[in-house]
Amino acid sequence: MAGFWGKRKREEQQQLEALDADLAIRARAALVAADERIRVTTDELGFAEAELGAEATEPLREALTAVRTHLAEAFRLHQLNHDHIPDTPEELRTRNARIVQLCEWAEELLDDRTSDLAERIARARRAPEIIAGIRVDIDRLRARIPHARETVDRLAVRYAPEALAQVDANPAEADQLLGFAEHGVGVAERRREAGQREQANLALEASAESVRRATTLLDAVETFEVEALRAESTLAAIVEDSRGDLVVALKEPHSPGVAQAIAELQAALASLPPAGVNTDPFTHLDRLREANSGLDAAIAAARERAARPIPPLEHVRHAIDDADRQLAVTRDVIAGHRGWIGADARTRLAEAERTRHDLDRYLGEPAATAIVIGDDHREHAMAIARRAAALAGEALHLARRDIDSSRPQDPGQWGGPGGGQGWGGGRRGGGSDVMGGILGGLVIGSILDGIFD
Repeated sequence: MAGFWGKRKREEQQQLEALDADLAIRARAALVAADERIRVTTDELGFAEAELGAEATEPLREALTAVRTHLAEAFRLHQLNHDHIPDTPEELRTRNARIVQLCEWAEELLDDRTSDLAERIARARRAPEIIAGIRVDIDRLRARIPHARETVDRLAVRYAPEALAQVDANPAEADQLLGFAEHGVGVAERRREAGQREQANLALEASAESVRRATTLLDAVETFEVEALRAESTLAAIVEDSRGDLVVALKEPHSPGVAQAIAELQAALASLPPAGVNTDPFTHLDRLREANSGLDAAIAAARERAARPIPPLEHVRHAIDDADRQLAVTRDVIAGHRGWIGADARTRLAEAERTRHDLDRYLGEPAATAIVIGDDHREHAMAIARRAAALAGEALHLARRDIDSSRPQDPGQWGGPGGGQGWGGGRRGGGSDVMGGILGGLVIGSILDGIFD
């Protein structure tokens, strides 16, 4: 058996030595790779500064500084592995793991910073191509401006000014943006020729953004015409549906909510302009849709109320009285047997009392003396009262369970009939319930055993 365990231990030691050797190889390779990466990235930083300027490349410069600092620590640890002072396997393992960690961190940081600049550098190197493309886009969009103005003029004959306000200025704004874009590409060209690459790139980005915004504005004019026609078609359908909804609503059970919703929908329909008058289909559509939804909600609430009648005031008062009575009984039982009552019963009573206080707060006055409880409050008030009564009932049940489990099971233990001598001789007889309640309430059962033994 000893030979078996010795062989197993040698195998484990060999495996650990192989892992340490592999880690040492990884540490040396990582050092070489990280050091070479710093040299390559330093050259890339110079190229990036030439294309983008010093400010744009500042994050990469800061990353190189941090990487050099941490790589110096890695080289120091590697030097400790090969100095004249003997090292334990644990020390070598710890240093090599730290070297690998530092080098991997350095590579990841430089990857992150250089990838951020790669797209910008590529775009900067394609600046002449981008400038030419922007000029083509400017000419193409300028050719669309007269058509956009004609479209706005045509729409103004059909739609109200407030409806057209979202697009009527679009052609003029697009023209201004295109003028700015044209000026920007000229600035970009001049700055590039002067070697001011960073300023040239900023001017080029601003020009490209101006072209994008001008495109959006001109597209919006054409989109508006289509969407306005669609809104008119939808509006006609909703007007027809709304009139049918009003017929149905007038047959529903009368309620203040339904009456108000009907009035709002009728007002929305009445506000529609007559034929031939410039209109704002979007605003009218929104108002009709909102009024329609309000009527649907009011009818649903009225139907739900009709299916669940309002409880009579007498029933609500009976529920409140029942909750107060149940609370009073439960309080008395728990107060008279405090030493026997556990946490569950006390918790239920506390929750019942809190719920009962919630009822007073909901009604804004003591519920027991409230003269009038409005129809809108009766159902919820009854639910709160019943909840309080149910909690008080649970507390009473738990309290009685605690009392029953704490009473002596042997009739003679505390002087029941036929209980023998006990303490106090014959004076015990018939007094066990009273004394049990009193003494039990003091939670001194364990002490009594010592006093009256």
